[in-house]
Amino acid sequence: MSVISRGFGGRGDNDDARIPPGQHETYDFPVLSAGPTPAVSREEWGLDVTDLDGAVTRWGWPDLMRAPSEEFTVDIHCVTTWSKLDTSWRGVRVRDVLGDLATEAEYALVRCYGGYTTNLPIGDLVDRDAWIAYEYEGDDLESAHGGPARLLVPHLYLWKSAKWINGIELHLDDEPGFWETLGYHEYGDPWLEQRYVGD
Repeated sequence: MSVISRGFGGRGDNDDARIPPGQHETYDFPVLSAGPTPAVSREEWGLDVTDLDGAVTRWGWPDLMRAPSEEFTVDIHCVTTWSKLDTSWRGVRVRDVLGDLATEAEYALVRCYGGYTTNLPIGDLVDRDAWIAYEYEGDDLESAHGGPARLLVPHLYLWKSAKWINGIELHLDDEPGFWETLGYHEYGDPWLEQRYVGD
């Protein structure tokens, strides 16, 4: 039985230039996950950043709260064909979390509570807008949406914005994550409809 279904939706047209091809606008915030929702308190939460040499820098919740944060508003796009416009968040830029560690790396493998992983080119985390987000619409991020903290990379399909983040491993070579090993596209650009291998 196939894990991938193209029955998520068609490649319909839309009238809003902010909505990528094949997407439709939604006004709620659907909850989709690869498994059960982990229950992680702020006291338990930690983010391990693993450098190319295997050295680990540990961020706890107090460290995240001390880091420079910002409020931002972005559009998000799910591979299941919905887009949600003007979503408001607060978080810390990933480039501020990685600092100088990312200078030699080419890729990152993001790990999460619950075992989920996803892969990204390092440039998408440090040269473009990407955050460790912990508030949504002015409130603490709910666990169903990845709280206490999630990765948010709004220029890619939302499966790349891993919920319940707890690790970023830096690599020279690409290593596919959970959905990528099951036939999803390695990159996931919504404007190019990069949903599955071969798109």
